[in-house]
Amino acid sequence: MNAPLPNATPVHPDTLAAIAAGRHHDPHTVLGPHVADGATTVRVLRPLADAVTITTATGRHEAAHEQDGVWVAVLPTAQVPDYRVEVRYGDTLTTLDDPYRFLPSLGEMDRHLIREGRHEELWTVLGANLKTYPGQLGAVRGTAFAVWAPNAQAVRVVGDFNHWQGASHAMRTLGDSGVWELFVPDVGAGTRYKYEILTRDGSWRQKADPMAKGTEVPPATASVVVEAHHTWSDEAWLAQRAATDPHSAPLSIYEVHLGSWRPGLSYRELAEQLTDYVVEMGFTHVELMPVAEHPFGGSWGYQVTSYYAPTSRFGSPDDFRHLVDSLHRAGIGVILDWVPAHFPKDEWALARFDGTALYEHADPLRGEQPDWGTYVFDFGRNEVRNFLVANATYWLEEFHIDALRVDAVASMLYLDYSRTAGQWRPNAHGGRENLEAIAFLQETNATAYRRSPGIMMIAEESTAWPGVTAPTDAGGLGFGLKWNMGWMNDTLRYLAEEPINRRYHHSEITFSLVYAYSEQFVLPLSHDEVVHGKGSIPRKMPGGDWQQLAGTRALLAYQWAHPGKQLTFMGIELAQGTEWNENAGLDWYLLDHEPHRGVQRTVRDLNRFYRDEPALWELDHTPDGFAWLDAQAADENILAFVRRSVGGRMVAVVINFADTTHEGWRLPLPAGGVWREALNTDAEVYGGSGVGNLGAVQAEEVPRMGQPFSAGVRVPPLAALYLVHEG
Repeated sequence: MNAPLPNATPVHPDTLAAIAAGRHHDPHTVLGPHVADGATTVRVLRPLADAVTITTATGRHEAAHEQDGVWVAVLPTAQVPDYRVEVRYGDTLTTLDDPYRFLPSLGEMDRHLIREGRHEELWTVLGANLKTYPGQLGAVRGTAFAVWAPNAQAVRVVGDFNHWQGASHAMRTLGDSGVWELFVPDVGAGTRYKYEILTRDGSWRQKADPMAKGTEVPPATASVVVEAHHTWSDEAWLAQRAATDPHSAPLSIYEVHLGSWRPGLSYRELAEQLTDYVVEMGFTHVELMPVAEHPFGGSWGYQVTSYYAPTSRFGSPDDFRHLVDSLHRAGIGVILDWVPAHFPKDEWALARFDGTALYEHADPLRGEQPDWGTYVFDFGRNEVRNFLVANATYWLEEFHIDALRVDAVASMLYLDYSRTAGQWRPNAHGGRENLEAIAFLQETNATAYRRSPGIMMIAEESTAWPGVTAPTDAGGLGFGLKWNMGWMNDTLRYLAEEPINRRYHHSEITFSLVYAYSEQFVLPLSHDEVVHGKGSIPRKMPGGDWQQLAGTRALLAYQWAHPGKQLTFMGIELAQGTEWNENAGLDWYLLDHEPHRGVQRTVRDLNRFYRDEPALWELDHTPDGFAWLDAQAADENILAFVRRSVGGRMVAVVINFADTTHEGWRLPLPAGGVWREALNTDAEVYGGSGVGNLGAVQAEEVPRMGQPFSAGVRVPPLAALYLVHEG
C-alpha cells in the first residue's frame, strides 16, 4: 500500500477495502471530493490503472495509489472545482468524469414522500433518469440511477458502461428512505443495466430495475435507459376528453392482443393498420391486453416484471406513444389492462428484491396467489402502494392512456380468494376483506381521476362486492365502470341451450336487468371466453354454421342494445370458429367467405348506429333509459324492450333467440306512429334470410302488456330488430 499524500483526509484500510469491493453502503463518504483543512481530497476507484491524474481548469494533479485500486489526490483549494479523471492503462489514456462528485438526484422532499407513500410522480426520481449538469469544463450528461432496497447491505449498478462489473459503481444509501442512488456520467439512452444487491445473507443478487422505463427484448432480462423524444399531436383529443364524462358517452370497446392481432407487426405498423381497422369498424375505443413488460408470452401479459416499461417486443416506448397518438388522432380512445394484483416469482425481477419479502407480503397466507403461482403485493406497505399508485398515473400521463382496466380485482378484495379454510388469515376485525387492498384501490382511483380529467378506471370484478363504482367518499371503491360478468355468464349459458329448450331458461337471459343499475357496467365478451376449451362464440351455440353465425349476430345486437357499455374481443367480429391462440393470428381468411363478412358488417353497422343513437348509451346507468316491452315471451324465445335518450328518443329492440320466424308477433309499444326498422341482423347483407318488415312498422292504438300501443311485427329467426320511433 502506498502512503496517502500529505493533508489527504485519512480513511481506515478496512473502509478502503469495502470501497474497492463495491460493498460500502455510502461510498460517497470516501470517494469523490472532500474538503478539509483548506484543501480538497479527491479519491477515485480505478483498479488496474497505471496512473491517475485529476485535471481541472487550472491544472493537473497527480494521484497516488492508496490501496486496492483506490487513488488519492489533494487539490490546494477549499472550493471544490469542476474536474475530470485522466486514467492511463499501459499506453491507453482515457479521460472520464467522476460519479462520486455529484449531489444526490433525490431531494429531501422526494425522500419524505417516498417514505410516506405519496410520491405521485415516482418515476421521475426512481429508476434511470437522464440528467444534465452544468460545469466549468462543460455540461455533463448522464443517468441518475435510484432504487428502493431498504434491506440491502450494498447496491451496485452494472451494465454496458462498466462491462457488467459493478465494484466501481457502488451506490449510496439515502438516510432512512431505503433508496440507493448514483449519478453515472456519460451513460445515455439505450444502455443496458441491472442492479447488484448485497443481501443480509452475504450473497449478491442481480436484479432488473423495478422502475425501468425500457427493457431488452425477452427472453433477455436487462433494463434499458430510455429517453422520450415523441412529440404528441393529440391536444384536441385530450381537451375534448377533459370536457366529457366518458361514463355517459358512447363506449364500444375492441379488445386486442397486440402480438396476435396480426402477428409480426411493430407498434408503428399497428399505428397504421390497427387504427385504420378500428376506425372502419366504428369502435370508440381499443383495449390493449397488458403492454407492460412480461417475460412469458403465454401469460398474455398478465405476469408483469417491469411495470413501467412497455414491452420491447414491438418497439420502443416512443413507438408505443406513437401508436396511442395515432389512435387519438383518429378519434379512438385507448384502454390499457393493468395488473396490480400479483406478480411472477422470476428471481431476476421483483421477487425477494433485496433478499427479503419487499414488494410481496411476507406472510405466505397473504403474499402468494395459489391460482397463478405468483406473489401478491403488500398493499399495506407505503412504498409498495406508492409504486403501484404512481404506476397508474404514469401510464395515464406519460402515455396519454384514456382508461385502465384493473385485472383480477376480486383476488385483491378477498383474503380467502381461491383458498380453503386454514389457508388464509382474517383481517384485524376477523373478516375476509383485504382492508389494505381496499384502501389501495380507493387511493388509486381517487388519484387517477384527480390528476387526469376525463379518464376511466374499470374493474374486472367477478363477485357481488357492493359499491365497486360508488365514490370513495361514500365508501365505494371509486371505479367508474365494472365488468358485468354475471350478464356474460348468464347470456352464454342461455345461448348454449338448444332453441327449443331456451324457454326453460328465460329467467337467465332476463335476470341481468334485476341488477343492471346496481353498478355502472361494461358488458364483456372478452378473451377469457374464447380460450382453454371454452370454444369460440359461434361454437358455443347449437346448430350448423348458419344457425351459429345468425346466433352470433343476434347476440352482438343484444349486447349493443342492453344497458351498459360493451366490449368485444378481436376475432368475434369475424365469427371465428376456432379458439383464440396467442401464438397465431386471427383467421382473417374467413373474410373471403360471405357469411363471415356478413358478421363483420353487422358489427360495423351496430357501431355506427350505436354512436349516432344516444338512446343506446346516454342513460346506460339509470332506469330511465330502459323499459321492458315484453319480458315474458319465453315460449317464443323473444326479448323486447325500449331504450330512451335524455331528449326522449326511443329505440324498440326485439331479439328472437328461436330458430323460427314469428309472423305477426304483437310488439307492445309506448308511442304510436311509425317505427322505422333501422337495423335487422337477418338482412341478406349480413348473411341472413332476409325476413323483415319492409322498412317500418305502424303502431296501432291496441294496448298490450301495459303499453298503450302495439304493432304486428315479422320477427326473423335468430335475429335482432332495432326499431326507431319516427312519430
